[in-house]
Amino acid sequence: MTMTSEDVIDILGPVDETLIAEVVATGASQAELAEAFAWVNNDEALMNERRPPPTGRIALLVDLLVSDDEELD
Repeated sequence: MTMTSEDVIDILGPVDETLIAEVVATGASQAELAEAFAWVNNDEALMNERRPPPTGRIALLVDLLVSDDEELD
């Protein structure tokens, strides 16, 4: 099921409308967005668990979240 704006905000917190639209446009699930958010915020812990690097939609979401975070710096 495609996420809504509210779903994105529930996971990411307050973010701009552009990022919300980009995330929704990926067709990702809430679980995929939550995993991407975890990678962006704590990749070392996930690597220590020997989890493979993100691929597919999760990797796309990671790229979106990282580029949005870099714009804020």
